[in-house]
Amino acid sequence: MYRALHAVVPPLAKAIWRPQVRGLHHVPDSGPVILASNHLSFADSMVIPIVVPRKVVFLAKSDYFTGSGVKGRLSKAWFEGLGMLPVDRDDHAAALDSLQTALGVLGRGEAFGIYPEGTRSRDGRLYRGRTGVAHLALTSGAPVVPVGLVGTEKVQPIGARFPRVVKVSVSFGEPIRVAGEYDGVPSGRARRDLTDRIMTAIAELSGQEQAGVYNDRAPDA
Repeated sequence: MYRALHAVVPPLAKAIWRPQVRGLHHVPDSGPVILASNHLSFADSMVIPIVVPRKVVFLAKSDYFTGSGVKGRLSKAWFEGLGMLPVDRDDHAAALDSLQTALGVLGRGEAFGIYPEGTRSRDGRLYRGRTGVAHLALTSGAPVVPVGLVGTEKVQPIGARFPRVVKVSVSFGEPIRVAGEYDGVPSGRARRDLTDRIMTAIAELSGQEQAGVYNDRAPDA
């Protein structure tokens, strides 16, 4: 399903939206890599896989995979075809399991996409990163490629029924490599420092103001 969708969707989406892409050469052609991005819209998890030539695995709300009827089956096929994996974000144990799922993806030499903010920004600012991204990098040894998205919040604003054709840009920064960087540093401090480095790199790419606080998830996020 992934190969079939990826052969059709990216060329079609690029022709319609014509996204401006910078720094794509920073994404390695193979091997484990973490794509850490700011989060402005539901569309983000589709925009990044559209512009990256290789498969990028994201976690998505389990609700998208459990619907009934024809609509439910189509939704499940669509998200699975995009390479997404289900996670119950309201279950603490499941959230912890999602880190293991991500490590499994990286262990297979694949690309994993993550939003360190945890949920999308409602005011356009870049919120403080949660340290799960650093845990994945330090545990797997995979490099982190920061990603800055601009304009995706206008693709399908909350309440809009259909996507809109708007200007979107995607910028990829230089990989942040962790091998040997934090030897001897206490794990908590290492995770916090690396996460802050990643968020600073994302801010430079996206041009967003950094909020300096965590983004509490809204009920419908």
